[in-house]
Amino acid sequence: MNSRLLFLSMLAFSLSFHGHAQNLAGDEALSKVLIDGEDWQLVADGFGFTDAACADAEGNFYFFDLGKNTGIRKISPDGKVTTFIENTPKCSGLKFGPDGRIYACTQAPKKQVVAIEVSSGKITVLADDVQPNDLVVSHKGFVYFTETGKGQVAIVDAKGNSRVGAAGINKPNGITLSPDQGTLAVSEYGGTNVWVYRVERDGRLTGGERYMTLRTPVGKPDSGGDGMTTDAQGRYYVTSHVGIQMFDSGVDRARKMSPQRSAFKTPAGAAVD
Repeated sequence: MNSRLLFLSMLAFSLSFHGHAQNLAGDEALSKVLIDGEDWQLVADGFGFTDAACADAEGNFYFFDLGKNTGIRKISPDGKVTTFIENTPKCSGLKFGPDGRIYACTQAPKKQVVAIEVSSGKITVLADDVQPNDLVVSHKGFVYFTETGKGQVAIVDAKGNSRVGAAGINKPNGITLSPDQGTLAVSEYGGTNVWVYRVERDGRLTGGERYMTLRTPVGKPDSGGDGMTTDAQGRYYVTSHVGIQMFDSGVDRARKMSPQRSAFKTPAGAAVD
């Protein structure tokens, strides 16, 4: 869990970082995402400890304020902040599933993976007695979640059966799927790698390898790889100790987009779809 969050949607690119205007001359990849000379714009502030970022197709952004425990919050494209669902457990990961429910990693009162019905707030427990951090839900309804303390990724299938999908990861944290749903990527908080796995038709993970290397601060051995996501072009975005790191599809070289964190910010006119 961490307050560094990556917020991507079709209408907004919202992040819990603060950065300065960047000179993008000569960097074609960043110029497709950020506008040269534009600074970062404040979306909302005044929160305690934000986590569990996700978005929907309409450009609404959702998160949980662990510091104030005010339920699942929502920021609409016009910047209005509201409470989306009240009286929920404390959540460190949120994602919408193909069935319209919002899936969550909860930290209190119990550590669980749950599904919440938006209209009623009804909670269904999918995995109990686990150590979930963040999660992603596939189009087929498979839930993949990181267990940082156990160094593994677990899977919950559509029938509610859970199993270990991958192990041996140095404090796995952020997790995301490629646009075609064929690749699962996992960031290391305690190391410098982003692992990738092939997603088989039955939801199994195979062929795990260290595919992307995260930058680290000078004199620090770990990257602090945290929340991550992908865009429609297959670029990967990972929050870390040094800021947001972006990887082109098929390329393992990181580009740093933003050096510092603060409240919710968005780069003006960000071209993400």
